[in-house]
Amino acid sequence: MVSDFLRRKISRHFTGQNEILFNNNIPSSNLIGENFRAIDELGVYLHIPFCNQICPYCPYNKEIFSEEACQNYVKAVIKEIDFYTPLLTKKPITNFYIGGGTPTTMVGKGIEEIINHIYKRFNMQCQVHMESHPNHLTYENLNAIEAMGVKYLSIGVEALQDRHLKAIERTYTVREVKKSIERAVGRNFECVNIDYIFDLPLQTELEIEQAGRAMVDLEIQQVATYPLFRFPYTRLGREIHENNNALATLFRRRKLLKILEGIFYDSGFERSSVWAFTKKGVDKYCSVTVPSYLGLGASGGSYLKNIFYINTFNVTEYIKAIEEGDSPIALSADLSEEMQMAGWLYWRIYETKFKKSDFPKIFNESFDQKYGTQMKILKQIDFLKIDNDQITLTDKGTYWIHAFEDFFSIDYISKLWGTSKFNPWPEKVAL
Repeated sequence: MVSDFLRRKISRHFTGQNEILFNNNIPSSNLIGENFRAIDELGVYLHIPFCNQICPYCPYNKEIFSEEACQNYVKAVIKEIDFYTPLLTKKPITNFYIGGGTPTTMVGKGIEEIINHIYKRFNMQCQVHMESHPNHLTYENLNAIEAMGVKYLSIGVEALQDRHLKAIERTYTVREVKKSIERAVGRNFECVNIDYIFDLPLQTELEIEQAGRAMVDLEIQQVATYPLFRFPYTRLGREIHENNNALATLFRRRKLLKILEGIFYDSGFERSSVWAFTKKGVDKYCSVTVPSYLGLGASGGSYLKNIFYINTFNVTEYIKAIEEGDSPIALSADLSEEMQMAGWLYWRIYETKFKKSDFPKIFNESFDQKYGTQMKILKQIDFLKIDNDQITLTDKGTYWIHAFEDFFSIDYISKLWGTSKFNPWPEKVAL
């Protein structure tokens, strides 16, 4: 296909390779330890794979919650933490993010034990960022969430019209979800974020505007406004994939996002990533954005300088491997320095602003020598601004550069996650 040919050509330009090859080679503890020692700070991602229902649009690794699986999962994750403890050698952990699945399915059912163990065994220099489901945010559960040390809470709202909530099979009404948000905002969280999906089927511009103003009125500190990504291995993705006009979708999404940008900017928010807007003066809720991170749990991915590896997606297989003293790692890829540089640039663009001087601290090479020509071109077409050391993407550049990146990342995720979802131990995946 033409798109695959273009991906290979452009990938070679930025990474020096036609493809990224994941195989079932398990990195040794010595190699993992060497990579830990080569980095200054680390993020930790904890994956909770349980949900009370399976949403038709969701691409993430999850299964229906069961008490037995949950209990065994807690024990397995604690053993995985213990495996990494001596390798980390007290490396500072500066970002801790809990995602899923639905982390709040485990409130009162073992997640507290995992969090406590992480803080006991690792050198934690940060607070907890965690995803939640609106139906779980009762007064009792909010008390428990605060007691865990969660200071940054994200609520998976997804839509703010009842017809769209019904279409994507969310099990609450707009009235109910607003009550959940109000309960959370009234607590002592540093930042309450809500996730909102736009470009849903048959969604109108007026509905987007109404939802944007409703979010502002709820007095949340941050909103993450994602378009509906159509992953072919999800049920909703399969249903609408054949009728999707990629170019028309790109321009429609840009038009809808502009509506939300105007509302949030006028209400005292500023852009804090490609899709997120945060109240000025508020420390943002975020996933792991530090250059290196450790992933725990089923499907947890780890990026450690020269290697990227990912645990098996299958919860039963993950638990079994750890119980038998085997590694839960299913796939790994060796990362050349060119690939590491491309990965660094991808995530800095995702954050929409970064300092060029951070690049040589990691790669011992001038940012301008490596990417200066590309940055000048992007500046000329008003995709970004360069102010000495600081690079800041414009709204136009934020959208279109990331749309270009998604040409790769959505395809890569579909292949890697789609394969891992159906095969617990793949032999290889070529991206």
